[in-house]
Amino acid sequence: MAFLSSCPGGSCLTRDHHKHRLAIRSRLQRSLCCTTARTEQQVQAQEVERPKHFFGRVITALVTPFKLTGVEVDYGVAESLAAHLAENGSDAIIVAGTTGESATLTWSEEYELFRVVKSAVAGTKCRVIAGAGSNSTEEAIEATKKSAKLGLDGTLQVVPYYNKPPQQGIMAHFRAIANAAPDLPMMLYNIPGRTGINMTAETSIKLAEMCPNIVALKEASGNLEQFARIRRATSPDFALYSGDDALTLPLLSLGGNGVVSVASHFIGPEIQRMIEHFVDLGNPEEAFRIHCRYMDLFEALFVMANPIPAKAALRLLGWPVGPTRLPLTDITASAEQQLRQAMIAAGLLSNGTG
Repeated sequence: MAFLSSCPGGSCLTRDHHKHRLAIRSRLQRSLCCTTARTEQQVQAQEVERPKHFFGRVITALVTPFKLTGVEVDYGVAESLAAHLAENGSDAIIVAGTTGESATLTWSEEYELFRVVKSAVAGTKCRVIAGAGSNSTEEAIEATKKSAKLGLDGTLQVVPYYNKPPQQGIMAHFRAIANAAPDLPMMLYNIPGRTGINMTAETSIKLAEMCPNIVALKEASGNLEQFARIRRATSPDFALYSGDDALTLPLLSLGGNGVVSVASHFIGPEIQRMIEHFVDLGNPEEAFRIHCRYMDLFEALFVMANPIPAKAALRLLGWPVGPTRLPLTDITASAEQQLRQAMIAAGLLSNGTG
């Protein structure tokens, strides 16, 4: 995308960036056309009795804090961090997702995290979404039923990884989970870079049509055409989220509803403000200014495998989130330097200190 190029100096509104502002307006106009151009027959085909449930605009994929050895989960820090996020821009929190190192958590650890985070945000408007996905359909069903019993607000269900199922298998997997807990809202999660298989637009559209409790999709393929196809063919109450902080703004122009974010650990209110300017206030120029200010941070948070940089950034700000679990390792010196510079530019650190 042209308007994702780096912003020289401190200002993004030089003459060199005039074309980027025009590009945003053009994309917004095209997205509005896409969402209104469906025929009445298409709309009727998509009308299902979907729960009126919206997870919000900014959903934080919570890191899982460990004690210094990396062996034990630090539930106390998880509780404090979740409460902090609920008061600082997060409409919902995903527990035990990719950023939460779900691949190295036991089910018992995940269930305790679900319980602790749910308790931490009680009394706020922040929702809790369980990372209940698995490449085993039966395990995902069990985790989803457990999440329902714990009173969580929904589950995140990743495309089955490693197995590389055909599209029919992906569809059958998600339908089985949805049918096992029909009253619990589900967000699908397409991230082919980690799972080894892409869930096509056609599969996502069919699942949205067939399963009333599949209410959202986290699309992390990086494929804007695929995102647009899904938005064009799904009803407005089916929420579409960017799975990448750097793509939140362009995906808003394609009818996206928000982002499942890592950067919201640090700038949740600013991400909320960016979305508000673009969606509610009709001010794409200001949204673009905010996006440009944090571009370096978005990049630095993924300079190594997520959540290595995110945990390093939290530690720089005084959060004792501990290390990542093996096989993830600590941040390298060069990556940490890039992260520090991005945090300073974003106003999160001053002269290298929080």
